Amino acid sequence: MQALCIAFLFVRCTISKLRVHITARESIMSIFYIPHDGFAADFIPFYHEACYHLFYLKDYRNIASHGEGTPWFHLVTRDFVDFEELGEAIPRGAADSQDLWIFTGSVIEHDKLFHIYYTGHNSHFANTGKPVQVIMHATSSDLKSWTKDIEFGLGAPASSEYEPDDWRDPFVFRNDEQSEYWMLIAARRKNGPSRHRGLIALASSPDLHQWRIREPFWAPNLYYTHECPDLFRIGEWWYLVYSTFSERHVTHYRMSKSLDGPWLAPANDAFDTRAYYAAKTAGDRKKRFAFGWLATRENEKDDGHWNWGGNLVVHEIMQEVDGSLSVRVPESVMAPFKTQVPMEFQPLLGQWEIQPQKISARSVGRFSVLALGNLPDRCIVEAQILIAADTANAGLLVRMDDRLENYYQVRLEPGNQRMVFDRWHRNGDQPFIFERPLKVQPGKPVHLLLLIDGTCIVCYADRKVALSCRMYQHRTGQLGLFVSEGFAMFQNVTVKI
Repeated sequence: MQALCIAFLFVRCTISKLRVHITARESIMSIFYIPHDGFAADFIPFYHEACYHLFYLKDYRNIASHGEGTPWFHLVTRDFVDFEELGEAIPRGAADSQDLWIFTGSVIEHDKLFHIYYTGHNSHFANTGKPVQVIMHATSSDLKSWTKDIEFGLGAPASSEYEPDDWRDPFVFRNDEQSEYWMLIAARRKNGPSRHRGLIALASSPDLHQWRIREPFWAPNLYYTHECPDLFRIGEWWYLVYSTFSERHVTHYRMSKSLDGPWLAPANDAFDTRAYYAAKTAGDRKKRFAFGWLATRENEKDDGHWNWGGNLVVHEIMQEVDGSLSVRVPESVMAPFKTQVPMEFQPLLGQWEIQPQKISARSVGRFSVLALGNLPDRCIVEAQILIAADTANAGLLVRMDDRLENYYQVRLEPGNQRMVFDRWHRNGDQPFIFERPLKVQPGKPVHLLLLIDGTCIVCYADRKVALSCRMYQHRTGQLGLFVSEGFAMFQNVTVKI
């Protein structure tokens, strides 16, 4: 992937020797993995023998100490909580090598040999007659030790319609219908409106060695490019996953009942927010998961520029009745949180009725807030929120201070049919941070689940919609409930560590 930087792995599934729990970089455990000496971008997941091998692009963000370029590193996990770190899988090349930057690719097994196809990127080759990006190849017999195939290099044909410097992120799979291997490639046309030249190119091979470039797999004239393409099937539907940065930074998907298309856009075509990028998928025959990264922000500020790379976030993918996809938190991620934190109830604004497992506020024409006590740095928050008709909004306040001057807000808006992650205070008239479409119906509870770990927060609504973001400005504070101009009831509010 090029939008900025790198990843891959093995292990015999006995996670015993080097089991690493990580939290906000130095601690003991984390919901969201991050390497202790850098940042993770573009995870390349591969499921093998009951383990998920997560190769990722490692960005040190420190050229002075670590040099230029990005290598692939390798993790192994069964549950997305405990990780075995296997170190560097594919080292970057020298400054004059094609693969100074090793960008995204894919892993496939054939005849007991594992193959990685990856992007070799060297920006120094621009305007020299050499392509900036070429598809490269490495093999392994054990998923642990990899040998680069120095004879292999698949670039955009010089006489073709494709840009030679935008040719990356190969995704290889076995097309059983055609009895051959197919490779999807993030590419661009040479001509046409700049922001609409993006397409997914196609190459085919009978043996994973000889490749033939074919007509584009999908060329919708929608985006600058389609990064990190990924493809999988559930039942009668095929799903094409890709990420974009021209219209908005987000991971999209399209669906079709045939590899020939047409590729249809569902009503909600994204897995998460702008903060979650480059998601690729893997799974066994029962479950499938999306592996993306939650970006950090420059200078650790809530309004800082979004960086390339950050922490791992894993969503479980669910297929709805109409074939569309939704996401929810993996059960294994919730499993370690077993201890319930006692709550304190302190009304700050408005009048609240507090009963066992049921809290409500009649807040017609006003704003009401109830404080529940300090939030741990790492925790899970759950609540059922029922919002009455003609209510403006209601939700949770996160890391709220005692004076109600600073907080984050997870807000459900029936009128706009959305979930919003907002903050206060803001600079000037800066708008809310993020939103996700969500059905909010009067009288029907919405289930909210928040995963909080340090500066990371991932909100799940009704086990279908995810919203990920960062929280830098406020590092401590209370959990609160709020209702704005109407009536809302909160049931089964819990905090677990």
